[in-house]
Amino acid sequence: MNIAEFAKRCGLSAHTLRYYERIGLLGSVTRQGNGHRDFGSRDVEWVEFLHRLRSTGMGIGEMLCYAELRGRGDSTLGERKAMLVQHADRLAAALRAQQAHLRVVRQKIVIYDGLIEEATTALT
Repeated sequence: MNIAEFAKRCGLSAHTLRYYERIGLLGSVTRQGNGHRDFGSRDVEWVEFLHRLRSTGMGIGEMLCYAELRGRGDSTLGERKAMLVQHADRLAAALRAQQAHLRVVRQKIVIYDGLIEEATTALT
């Protein structure tokens, strides 16, 4: 598929995909005889995974490190797993923090419910 189809399928802009290619996140992209990029389903899976990493806060530098390890093959499986374990731990900590924030906001809402009830009762 060409870059427009690929971008649509991945949910990213062609600009972002070209950037990812330029900095080395996509590895070597297959080209057609006319020089146009030719992406396949494995490319879609890889870019969707990269998008998840980015959306969950992994920095481009760390993504590049992961991509470089991936490009070196199975000898880096342990290193890649360790990177993902660290990332998952950071995500879990961030989720716990967000859940704590949500609890506080919900407690504040309950307080407002009581204040509104008191104000409504006082007016009647």
